[in-house]
Amino acid sequence: MRTTKIFMLLLFLISVHLKGQTKKDSLEIKQVALDYIESQHNVNPAQFERAAHPRMVKRTFWQDKKTGKEYLRETFTDAMILLAETYNQNQDKFPETPKKEVVILDAYDKVASVKLIADDWIDYLHIVKLNGKWQLVNVLWQFNDSKQH
Repeated sequence: MRTTKIFMLLLFLISVHLKGQTKKDSLEIKQVALDYIESQHNVNPAQFERAAHPRMVKRTFWQDKKTGKEYLRETFTDAMILLAETYNQNQDKFPETPKKEVVILDAYDKVASVKLIADDWIDYLHIVKLNGKWQLVNVLWQFNDSKQH
């Protein structure tokens, strides 16, 4: 009897965890993460705009060179569109075959948490499904070597 109750509880927890996530959702969530990073690789601001909500915020910690004090640094959608348009214009900011490993950490109904492993940094992405479209709303990132901040 106790084993049956544990089994039923596990089935319930698994069904709750997978609520609403279809194969299509998983592919679309992954595409948002890829559009986010590839927009910089490809110098394609439209690719970034396709992925991000207009109110997206990207954050990291940074260190003031004079005081050594750490603080939170923020970037918004408009600055990221400009970055996608300008950052890699000379095609010299990334390796020939850039690393872009996307791991969906969790997805529940209309929200997802994703880890993007790139060449020099790690991004944690929050993605939401609004009006049938998955969009990037939050990014928290750091360089692999945090001393670069």
